[in-house]
Amino acid sequence: MLLDEMVDRGLPQETRMMRDVTRKFANEHVIPFVRKNWQAEWNMNPDARLPRKILEVADEIGIRTLGVPEEFGGTPLDPKTETQTFAVISEEISRGDCGLAEKLVQIWKVSVLLRNIAPRHLQEKWFPQVVKDPTFLLSHCLTEPRGASDRWLPYDVPEAMMHTRAEFKGDKWVINGRKQFITNAWDSKLYVVYATTKPGAGMTRGTSCFLVPRGTPGLSVARCNETLGGRFMNNGEIVLENCAVPKDHLLVEDVALAKAGIYFRPGKIIQGSKNIGVGVRAFEETAKYVQDYVQGGKKLIKHQATALRLAEMATKICAVRGLLREASKAVDEKLPEAEVLCNMVKLYASEAVLDVCRNAMELHGGNGTMLEFGIEKLYRDASMYLHMDGTVDITKFKIVKNLFPDTAGKYAGND
Repeated sequence: MLLDEMVDRGLPQETRMMRDVTRKFANEHVIPFVRKNWQAEWNMNPDARLPRKILEVADEIGIRTLGVPEEFGGTPLDPKTETQTFAVISEEISRGDCGLAEKLVQIWKVSVLLRNIAPRHLQEKWFPQVVKDPTFLLSHCLTEPRGASDRWLPYDVPEAMMHTRAEFKGDKWVINGRKQFITNAWDSKLYVVYATTKPGAGMTRGTSCFLVPRGTPGLSVARCNETLGGRFMNNGEIVLENCAVPKDHLLVEDVALAKAGIYFRPGKIIQGSKNIGVGVRAFEETAKYVQDYVQGGKKLIKHQATALRLAEMATKICAVRGLLREASKAVDEKLPEAEVLCNMVKLYASEAVLDVCRNAMELHGGNGTMLEFGIEKLYRDASMYLHMDGTVDITKFKIVKNLFPDTAGKYAGND
């Protein structure tokens, strides 16, 4: 199919091979499970939703530990094309199920962050554990119940600072607060937690981040959020009540948000790629359906209205891919335009793929609303990306801020 040929164009051979292995994994393990067990995502016991076997197979083929340094047993990637490889692999996993993709890519993103900012002794302690245990998951805990992507405009005013606080007492950091909408929160074994350490200093000068292992006294998982889509990621909320962590588990003091671009830039590329994976699956299922289903004495694809919608779906997928390819190259090459391109990818992918899935729903007619057909699931999954890694409107603010840094303003404060 032309859509596949466009993905292949310009990809290194190593990346193509990984893509093929991941696609086989999705086709043979993920998609059959999701189709056969379409009720599983609605299980009110989050631990029973996704079988351990799927994570084990992901581990066996090497896609679980992307981002983990090779010296600790992680899957090696060419640093010149690492983000581009992340993009291709995450699309294929998400084509199988975006909730599973969320689960796995969080390991990649947090691993990239830790290998860049974590002290050597913490890397030596935790990376081998990530590699050893196929169920070892990681979480990045920034969002709070009373603030999230709006804090990233950035308007660096004290009023925007996190409510989660960390104070140094004795020889430990004591953290108090809540983190909401955290991927893998329910079943992670290691959390990167952001907290205010200098109240009144502003977000970029008073926020630190810490490594907090599961089981640390004072850390609890309040709930698993019952989300609209992406339900296998077990998104949730954690509570920190006088949670004391050793002083050497401080990752970055006061300027943590300035370092977090290491996480967020490839993160937005991966986010867009997962989004595309959902759209590609919706397009594939719809293309098969309209070529088999007969209405009015002829196959659906022969109706002009159907053809117009298919053309629109394919065009939007290819347009998102083209923008994403440019953005991922910019991140790998550390180009100055990487920041604005990443935000453009997040914005356009979330809106365009939702349109693709809406067309898929409509072309399936009443069957598109049926749980067992799986099309409504893709629409629900695509809807989640309007809000993940920043809302659509906040992302637009960021784009304008990047394009017009001297005049766009801060959207808050005195400017």
